[in-house]
Formats: sequence, C-alpha cells, structure tokens
Amino acid sequence: MKAGRAPLAALAAAIILLLALAAGAQAQSGLSTTKPNIVFVLTDDLSWDLVDYMPNVQQLRSEGVTFSNYIVTDSLCCPSRASILTGKYPHNTGIYKNTGADGGFLAFRSRGQEQATFATALAAQGYRTALMGKYMNQYNPISVKDAAGRPYIPPGWTDWQGVGNGYPGYGYRMVRDDRVVRRGWRRRDYLTTVLRRDAVGFVRSAVGNGQPFMLELASFAPHTPATPAPRDEGRFASVTAPRSAAFDEVDLSDKPSWLRNHGRLSPGQQARIDELFQRRVRSVQAVDRALGKIRRELRALGVEQNTYVVFSSDNGFHMGQHRLTPGKLTAYDPDIRVPLVVAGPGVPAGSTIDAVAENVDLCPTFSELGGAVVPAAVDGRSLVPFLRGQPAPLDWREAALVEHRGAVTSPADPDFPLRGSGNPPTYEALRTRDLLYVEYANGERELYDRRVDPDELQNIAGEASPERLAALSQQVSAMRTCVGVGCRVAARMGRELPLR
Repeated sequence: MKAGRAPLAALAAAIILLLALAAGAQAQSGLSTTKPNIVFVLTDDLSWDLVDYMPNVQQLRSEGVTFSNYIVTDSLCCPSRASILTGKYPHNTGIYKNTGADGGFLAFRSRGQEQATFATALAAQGYRTALMGKYMNQYNPISVKDAAGRPYIPPGWTDWQGVGNGYPGYGYRMVRDDRVVRRGWRRRDYLTTVLRRDAVGFVRSAVGNGQPFMLELASFAPHTPATPAPRDEGRFASVTAPRSAAFDEVDLSDKPSWLRNHGRLSPGQQARIDELFQRRVRSVQAVDRALGKIRRELRALGVEQNTYVVFSSDNGFHMGQHRLTPGKLTAYDPDIRVPLVVAGPGVPAGSTIDAVAENVDLCPTFSELGGAVVPAAVDGRSLVPFLRGQPAPLDWREAALVEHRGAVTSPADPDFPLRGSGNPPTYEALRTRDLLYVEYANGERELYDRRVDPDELQNIAGEASPERLAALSQQVSAMRTCVGVGCRVAARMGRELPLR
C-alpha cells in the first residue's frame, strides 16, 4: 500500500468500525425498529392444571395478562394448530383431524391454507420468522421435500427447524440449515432442551442483525409419553392428579349416550392417572425453563421492552373427569379451555381478562402487532385492545365455537383415542362465560350453567326453555357456516334470553 493512502484507509476503517458499533448498540437497545418482536411458546396437550407447577409461566402471568376464557376451536392438535396459523375455524380450513383427507399437514398444504398465515403476514412486513419444533401431524422432514429435493419449508418462515416425530423426546429428525439432522438418545439430545438452545441462538442472531422477529417455539411436551428431561426424572413423585367434583363423577345418567355407560374409575385406573400426571408435570419443567431462559436473554439483549411473549397450548387434556381415562376430544372445559398468557409493551401487569377469546384470534393478533392488514376472511379477532389495557369492544363475541368430527380413524396416530378415554360423535359446541352448549349429530344435547356448575355436572338441557334451546341451536347453525366478519355477528346471537 502506498504511504499516502494509509491515513485514508485507517480513517475508512475507523468509520466502518464506528458504524458497526452504533448499529450494534442500536440493536442492543431495541431501537432498531419500531415493530415489536413476538415470542410464542406453544405446548402440546397442556391443560390448566399444569400451570401451578411452572414458575416461569406464573411469573409471566404476574407481569402480563391472563385470558381466563380462552377456548380452542377443536380439542385436537392439527385442527387447533390450523386455526392458530390461519385465524379460521375448522369448517373454513377443512382440517378436522390429524390424518386423512380432512386432517394433518398434507391436507393443510393441499388445501392452500399455508399461503395465508401469521407467518406469511409477518414475513411480508420484514420480520424474520422462525418455527422450532412441532408443526403439524404428518410433517416428516425425511419424506416432505421441495421441488429441488431439499427439506420442505412452508411459506412465510425464514428460519425453519421443523421436527418429525418428537413425542418420545429423543431419536427424532429435525431440519437445520436446509438439511435433515438425526438426534439420538443422549442427554444432550433431549428435544425441549435442544429447542431452547436453538431459540436463544435465533434471538441473538435476529437482534444482532437489527431485525424484528417472530419466534414460535413449539414443544411436543407434555403430550404422551410425556418424557421428562434427564434432570427432572424422579421429581414430583408425591404429586397426584387434581380431584375436582368432576373426577370419577358419581352420576352420569344425564350425560349423552356416548358417555353415559362409562363405569367408575378403578383404583388401578386412578393410580395410572396419577402416574401420567406426574410425568406430565415433569415434562413441562423443561418447557418452563426454556420460557425463562428466552425471557432472560431478551432482557440481556435490551429488547424485552419491545417484545411480546405469549404462552399457550393447542388443546387441553382430561384426566379422570366424568369417569374418562386420559384423553381429549370432548367439549368439556379440561379439553377446550387452555392457558393464554401474554406479557409485553403496554400489557397491564397481573391482569385477567374474562372476555371469551379463541385460538382463531392469535393470527389476527400477531398480524396487527406486526403492522399487517388482517384479511377479511379471517374468522378471529385481534386481541390487541386487551393487550393495551382497553375494555372489550362493544361488539366482542359472546360465544366461542368448538367443532369436532367423529373419531380419529388411524391407530397409527399418536392421538388415537384409547378405550374409555373419550370418543365423542360429531358435535358443535358453544362456550360462553356462563354456559356450555353441545349439539351432537345424533340429536342429543348438553347444556351446563357454568355460573353455578363450573365442573359441568348437571346437564340441564331437559330443563331449559324451548326458546333458549332454539336460540342456541340457531346460533350453532349460524356459526358452523360463518366466514370472516359473519362470525362476529353469529358469535353474539341469542345472548338476551334467560337460561331456563
């Protein structure tokens, strides 16, 4: 280099260094963009009774808002996840099961539902978007390829670490850097811990690059077999499943025919319920630690005040209620009402919202937070007003719709209902703050006054006024076919009539 150019080169290098330091400081302070970051921790089959054993979720609740009447559109993994991604009810996604022509990843993709999700909406707004963990049933990184023969990545995701069969917690395959990686059975291969490490790395990278980001960490826990992390094995040995008034319900004579003849739970069945509950408690410890670690990393990077952290589940799980052995699929509260906790900028700390929310609301909520226009075809509504401490809009829904189509039909499906675990026929249900109404395809009905009967023990469908039953049935008919804005109108029908 000529001597005369040395000072210029040194000056240029100094300027570049200063610009890099300034950019880094801006990213560290969270001022690189006015758009907020979103971290979404989605669990699998997590019911409300596990939250008591999750200290980091409890901390999130104390610093944010809890939706106490958050309902899923279907108490089954794939239909619920389809509703979360798209903001649409199952009758509009066409996804009712985990496999087959009306269920699973293959049907979701073939129906074009991946083309309009919260991921595509946020990516269009310049977000770096990452999914790590469970996507949908039938997603297999080995067999699902794109046109170039590489692992398939759904539209809208800039960073993709989809996992195949991760239920055992070990021995799974995951996508990483456009290739499929096989993890074994060593302690360091435990899936939830791997996802935690990768999630922290993603957050560091996105913040370092000054990008707004959306991270979905989707665990397989606490889905059966509810494998715990090595450090949690043997813990909680004295814990037993909660014994609410619905546990091993004394009288089922008022229940529909699919449930009415279930026998009382034997001592052996109750012992197995307790043993599974212990495993479920153990398995969520790693999820809880992942949530805590991510939040500490956000704080260390200086972006916590510009990040919404959302914790939820795809559906609940019953364990002994109404004499049912462990399972899901029903319209009862242990299956359809799950946690939704949100903390972030402007969110009122320690507050509880009892307005009826539903998983179709997550897509429009994430989209609005990221500055995207919410499509008119979305059935859900944004929860952003609640996150800003505002009262419920005057036209907010009175009822959530739950849709279920028969039984899971494939014994190979990990959610295939075991005998005695609950296998309802096709139904639609309405869940409000005050009642649960279920209408089965065979004409049977259930109606519960949740104000005096929160455990849903006394079916009063036979006592309700004909006017009330007719109004509820009319509302079900309207909601089972509604689309977009029409769902808002249908969700407020019939609220004026007395229950009995």
